[in-house]
Amino acid sequence: MLIVGELINTSRKAISEAVEGKNAQYIQQVAREQLEAGANYIDVNCGNKVFNEVEYMEWLVNSVQEAVQAPLCIDSPNPQALIAGLSLAKYGTPMINSITDEGPRFEAILPLVLKYKAKVVALCMDDHGMPETAADRMRVVDSLYGKLTAAGVKDDDIYFDPLVKPVSSVQTAGVEVLETIKLIKQNYPHVHFMCGLSNVSYGLPNRKVLNRLFVSQTMTLGMDGYILNPTDKSMMGIIYAGSTLLGKDDYCMGYLKAHRKGLYEE
Repeated sequence: MLIVGELINTSRKAISEAVEGKNAQYIQQVAREQLEAGANYIDVNCGNKVFNEVEYMEWLVNSVQEAVQAPLCIDSPNPQALIAGLSLAKYGTPMINSITDEGPRFEAILPLVLKYKAKVVALCMDDHGMPETAADRMRVVDSLYGKLTAAGVKDDDIYFDPLVKPVSSVQTAGVEVLETIKLIKQNYPHVHFMCGLSNVSYGLPNRKVLNRLFVSQTMTLGMDGYILNPTDKSMMGIIYAGSTLLGKDDYCMGYLKAHRKGLYEE
């Protein structure tokens, strides 16, 4: 299970203010807390700072790496911002979020995946937009998989994002994601998955209830990567327990570690 800590994102007010004020201490505190809570990667996203994104990306990456020696997920639709972050990333294998099957975006991002030998989140979108059904998503998956592997990207470095939409606006959004995961797992058993899970509950009350249940449902079908808040103890507890019940936790060590960390305290 690969957990990408989502909290260093300038769409969050506290992070935006810290970036604009160059408050490295706060950014570093958030990075440390996520790593200590169980994140494997730290997401770095300043995509809403469109006029200063490259500058802010450089500052964020340097600030984070002064505090933690963790691999980074460089998260931006802007190739120049991706280059700024990837060129500075120095711990482990970086991850790019994301590539799509939209012609210009694919052509811009693929060279970066190859140059930096990065893992890549492959988002189920193409020039026709955001697919509604699992069948439409699989059409994009088939195309992306063929192009990425033909270019030399290994299955182990591909993380398909099945495109989670809010069930508040699309009633079948959760079901279509579950079906997509199942089909990808059947057809491409050696690739991985990644998604922004909390999208499923957008616009609804008691979002944590829906998010936690959706984790259990998606894990059962093969989901093995999430972009989420790792300091949410209940969520992380569910992920550790789910891995144990699915036979992916040798000697229940992850579950026992979670117990010792107090993730299951009432």
